[in-house]
Amino acid sequence: MTPILPGSTIGILGGGQLGRMMTLAARTLGYHVVILDPNASCAAAPVADRVIAAPFDDVDAAVELARASDVVTVEIEKIGVDAMRAAAEHAPVRPGGHVLHVVQDRGRQKRWLTEHGFPVGPYSDVTSEDELRAAAKEADGDAFVKLCTGGYDGRSQFRMTSADQAGEAWRALGSGRSVLEHALDLEMEISVLVARRPGGESVVYAPSCNQHENAVLDWAVIPAPVSAEVARRATEIGVGIAEQLDVVGLLVTEIFVLRDGSVMVNELAPRPHNSFHHTELTVLTSQFEQAVRSVCDLPLGSPEVVRPCAIANLFGDLWLGDAPPRWPLALETPGVKVHLYGKSPRPGRKMGHVGAVGATADEAVELARAARERLRRGGR
Repeated sequence: MTPILPGSTIGILGGGQLGRMMTLAARTLGYHVVILDPNASCAAAPVADRVIAAPFDDVDAAVELARASDVVTVEIEKIGVDAMRAAAEHAPVRPGGHVLHVVQDRGRQKRWLTEHGFPVGPYSDVTSEDELRAAAKEADGDAFVKLCTGGYDGRSQFRMTSADQAGEAWRALGSGRSVLEHALDLEMEISVLVARRPGGESVVYAPSCNQHENAVLDWAVIPAPVSAEVARRATEIGVGIAEQLDVVGLLVTEIFVLRDGSVMVNELAPRPHNSFHHTELTVLTSQFEQAVRSVCDLPLGSPEVVRPCAIANLFGDLWLGDAPPRWPLALETPGVKVHLYGKSPRPGRKMGHVGAVGATADEAVELARAARERLRRGGR
């Protein structure tokens, strides 16, 4: 295959913070970037050459993007199948529509993983309140219910602690087709990032450890504090999924590490991922540069971790208090950096992150979280 060289144009389906950071990496490598996003003022708009403002299922807009691009990639899974197919008639689309078809639907994704021999926790497909109640009883009422389509960062999910909550859960999720996942005895969640070129060459990053609050990523650190055996098994799973799905670009596999040492796949993301934002600070090739390299069929960069690094997410609530964030107090600590996404604040919205390097993973997490805390009313 012929590499898509600097000076060419990359089209990105989606203009959120991930599209913005991919665009910045593409700019550094000398590419032009065109974005398709429903919001003309999306986070990527100030750094892209052009924004096509249209819904993600707009076939004509996807064709317009592809015709203006030498390659098309994605930063969000919510792209219409017909739009992906139409775009592929005019430019290479990486990853392909077949990957998004599997990933977009939680039930379909879990079936694919199970059929291909990857470990998944006990779950049930549910299409009615009665099916949900029966599945919840099988899980002893201790379960998570998630809509099959849509939702992220804890949205479109319901935490059950009793089968008696079936009616409440079904109504809360809009009576939509869902999956019920049995609660697991978790030690931690980790994620594995694989980058893959069209010819099949790939590199894999050290696993990241992810800490969630209210089902939203709060902080992440690389390398994850796991045993060599857990890291090996998680890496094998991530690489195996990327190969069997024939992903071109990035694939992040979220993996549950159970207290008995076993591992289970949680979810897949065929794009850059919040849990690998720290790669900008401490890995020789960030996930965003690697995304550009992989979809353009350039040699892949090294995933070597130079020092342990953590990020702590910044949410819109920080901007909505009595005082603005105290940026100087966060930045006064050596090794701390702030990355903002250029978005308008609202409660719960990811606005940016604080990153910190440390001698150990624990120290990096402590520094990142302490820097974030200093932003709040100047606390020390």
